[in-house]
Amino acid sequence: MPTLIIENMGGAAIAVPAGATLLAAIQAAGHDWQHACGARGRCVTCRVRVRAGLALLTPPTEAELRYRAAGRLRPEERLTCQTRLPAGQVTARVPRATQLPHVQYGE
Repeated sequence: MPTLIIENMGGAAIAVPAGATLLAAIQAAGHDWQHACGARGRCVTCRVRVRAGLALLTPPTEAELRYRAAGRLRPEERLTCQTRLPAGQVTARVPRATQLPHVQYGE
């Protein structure tokens, strides 16, 4: 099964079921994750910074391209509510700007 590794959450290895968004997989694994717009691609609070495996993710959605054009989403960042992982393993980090205050993050 495809796997998402979150480096600064203790290296959490999250199984990503077929067709599921990264956000759905993260939540199904029991992790609390920022997503202010309700997973509609209308904000950038659920973003993740991909450190390895960016090419394995589904292509950027219109929402992600719009945020990139506006300078609100870096090329190595993806919205977890919009992105799927069909196969392989992706390593990522939660950006400091979207970290939740009650969650312990590593460096």
